[in-house]
Amino acid sequence: MTVDREQAVPGSRSTRRAASQSRAVRVRPRGRARRVAKVGGIVLAVLVLISAGAGLWLYNKLSGNINTVSLGGNANLGTEKADAFGRTPIDILVLGTDARNTAEDCRLGGDCGSGGYGNADVEMVVHISADRSNATVMSIPRDTMVHVPACADPKNPKNATQGYYGMINSALGYGPLCQMQTIHQLSGVPLSHFMMISFSGVVSMSDAVGGVQVCVDNNVYDTYSHLKLAKGTHTLKGVGALEFVRSRHGFGDGSDLGRTYAQHIYLSSLMRKMKSAGTLADPGALYSLADSATKALTVDSSLGSVGSLLGLAADVAKVPTNRITFTTMQTMADPNNSARVVPAPGAQAMFAAIANDQSLSGGSSAKPSAAPSTAPAEPTVSPADVSVRVENGSGVTGRAGDVAAALTGKGFGGGTTASNAPVQTATTMLRYPAGDKAKAQTVASALGIPAAHVSEDAAVSRVTLVIGADWTSGTSYPGGSAKPAPVSTHEALSDSHAETADQTDTCAPVSTFHTVELNGVPMTPSQAYARATNVPNSAP
Repeated sequence: MTVDREQAVPGSRSTRRAASQSRAVRVRPRGRARRVAKVGGIVLAVLVLISAGAGLWLYNKLSGNINTVSLGGNANLGTEKADAFGRTPIDILVLGTDARNTAEDCRLGGDCGSGGYGNADVEMVVHISADRSNATVMSIPRDTMVHVPACADPKNPKNATQGYYGMINSALGYGPLCQMQTIHQLSGVPLSHFMMISFSGVVSMSDAVGGVQVCVDNNVYDTYSHLKLAKGTHTLKGVGALEFVRSRHGFGDGSDLGRTYAQHIYLSSLMRKMKSAGTLADPGALYSLADSATKALTVDSSLGSVGSLLGLAADVAKVPTNRITFTTMQTMADPNNSARVVPAPGAQAMFAAIANDQSLSGGSSAKPSAAPSTAPAEPTVSPADVSVRVENGSGVTGRAGDVAAALTGKGFGGGTTASNAPVQTATTMLRYPAGDKAKAQTVASALGIPAAHVSEDAAVSRVTLVIGADWTSGTSYPGGSAKPAPVSTHEALSDSHAETADQTDTCAPVSTFHTVELNGVPMTPSQAYARATNVPNSAP
């Protein structure tokens, strides 16, 4: 067994600043062309695809538009658990990349030279429930600091990392699989697929639907994204739409958090437009939308055909807009860098709710059945108050480090360490000294370790997890609890700025801080609007 050196794994806590970026929404024909996919995030950009009579030519043409990336074999992304009726949730990571790999993306992005996959400046986990009655779209701020695990790009194995602590959006540089593994390690949410869209994709999708209606609560000029709008409601097309979803300095407190809120408003409006627009009954316009959507996307190979995307669209079409919840992972300031954030304690409840397939938009699905008796006890101690000694007895190099990093990513204490166990062991065990049972239960709940694998041990001085040969990959114990312990919906959504996709009266809150500069002078976006009289508005 290769030795895992004892190492301190930096702790994580949490703030408020967030990130995201372009996305799009997918639709699905109803009957011959009117059934619309109703889920937010770029995943909803998936499509209204084949209108009746289009035939094999159209199928092949649209399939040929789609760019695909293989996730390889052992993806280490977790497995969605079926419900009592054998139905399985769908979890998709939707990414907006800042790569400038085409002349059009260079023009729209304002600079060139960032080839490859770029950074994931939009990261949204789209969860579609097992019974297809509800969906959750959770944005993850791009400035979140996390432990990126050891990972490699299946397409180019030399593009690999041994793992590091850094901004979550940087993991995409090693390929979409690495970004998926990073978010799975952070949240514990299994991920089945990914979808990625570029700057030009946002432009083409907004044009294809004839523009997207948005509202701002004050005059705004973001001198960085170039968004300029007067107070009120506007229909954005093309570059104006891209300026809106990219605007970081125009909204909220001028951070990525304000940008995610604005993006949720944009995506909800895009979904409603796709559902109600006469465009969807027009074969010519319908083809334009489907052509734009398929050209805009890069997806994992299992979604790389029109047929696969139609299957997904059929699933998400069942979800009504008032049961689609847009939310943002709770964050707090990184104690080591005020310009960065880490997950807040409340994020653990949101992660658990999504992993447990709980509805966050009310209704019967928000009332989960009791956890099975083999599940770990519901925790009563905050992860921040628990530091864990993780020992690798599995015989697989790096297991202690991976699991310890997952724990700190979930908010466990900075005293969490990783090392080798004295000997290899067949069975994973979580041991705790007298008086620390509640702390052990917090660890067990976070990792899905069954109660039968948790015991008091006078030989340990603190909570100690020994990883056995029964757990050789992943950061959730295989065969553990069927689902995480049910959590309070109120707790999961606390401080997350949650909205449902049917809300039509929400305006993006323009920043009241000096977040922009004009001629070198710091000012508010509204002040910049008043002074930039020579700059045209982003909407007619």
